Amino acid sequence: MKILITIFLLWLAYKVIFDFIIPVYQSTKQVRQQMGDIQARMREQFQQQQSQQHRAQEQQQRATHHQRPADKGDYIDFEEVK
Repeated sequence: MKILITIFLLWLAYKVIFDFIIPVYQSTKQVRQQMGDIQARMREQFQQQQSQQHRAQEQQQRATHHQRPADKGDYIDFEEVK
């Protein structure tokens, strides 16, 4: 009788380990890997977006600095007339 109980317990342990614990471990590992991949892609997209915005700001600043200043020689101060 002890041999049957031992065999049953070994079989039950085998089933729990190979039908539950190992698949859960593999699924968890796969999900973590996919989450890491998603985070890496999001980080990369964010960095690309930041670099594009930075370049656009630099171009805008260059454009404003390269504009000719208004010719102030013809400017007449406004005076109020009463």
